[in-house]
Amino acid sequence: MRETLASLGTVVVAYSGGVDSSLVLRVAHEVLGARALGVIGRSDSYAARELELALEQAAAFGARVEVVTTGELADPNFRSNPTQRCYHCKSELYRQLATVAGRVGARAILDGTIADDLADFRPGRRAADEKGVRSPLAELGFTKADVRAAAAHLGLAAHDKPASPCLASRIPYGVEITRENLSMVERGEALLRSLGFTEMRLRHHGDTARIEVPLAEIARLTERATRARVVEGLKALGYRYVTLDLEGFRSGSLNPGPGPNP
Repeated sequence: MRETLASLGTVVVAYSGGVDSSLVLRVAHEVLGARALGVIGRSDSYAARELELALEQAAAFGARVEVVTTGELADPNFRSNPTQRCYHCKSELYRQLATVAGRVGARAILDGTIADDLADFRPGRRAADEKGVRSPLAELGFTKADVRAAAAHLGLAAHDKPASPCLASRIPYGVEITRENLSMVERGEALLRSLGFTEMRLRHHGDTARIEVPLAEIARLTERATRARVVEGLKALGYRYVTLDLEGFRSGSLNPGPGPNP
C-alpha cells in the first residue's frame, strides 16, 4: 500500500473518520506528507460527533484535513430517498473533492472502499467509478479484518470503532429525508450511546423509533431503568412509539433484498 500511494504524488483522500478511510489517510500522510490532504464532506447526514472524532484523530497523527460543505439535501434526487440515494450523495461529494483536487494539484482522489464492500449493496460505487476515484484498499484486497489489524498496528483511534454510516441510512427508502428526521436520529443515537450502547442503530419509521442492538445487549436495554430512560428520551424527541427489533443489530437492514423490506 505504501508503494502504491508513493507512486501517486499528491492525493486527496475522502476522509470520514471511519477505520477504512482513516487507514488510507494515515498511510498517505506517512508516505506523502503534506502532499496528502484529507477532505471531509460536512452535511446534515454526517453526525457532528463523527466530525469531531475525525478531526481529533487526524490532528493526532498530523495529517492535513479540509472540511467542505456538501448540499445533498438541496438535491431532490437525494432528498426523495430512492434506493440509489448513495449515488446522488457520493456524486455531490466527489464533485466537491474534484474541485479541491484541482486546486491543490492532486493526481488522484482516494476513498476507503475495501474488498468486502465490492459484494455489498453500494450505489455510491458507481459515482466513484464515474469520477475516477481510486480505492487502494480494495485494489490490494484488504478485508475489514486486515484494515482493523493495520489500524491497530499504527495506533489509530478508529481501529476498533464501530461502523457509522451516514444518518440517512437510518431512514427507509422512499421516505423523504429532512433536517428534522436526520436530527431526530442523531439525537436518539446519542442518547443510546450515553447509556453505553456503542454498536446500535435507530431506524426512523415516521413516529416510530426501531432500535437495533446486538442480541447480547437486548436484555440490558430492557432493564427497567434503562428502558424507561430510552422511552422517555425518544418520546421527548418526537417519537410516539419506541420499539426494539428482536432480530438484533444488522448493518444495512434497510437495504433492498429478497423478501419484504424490514
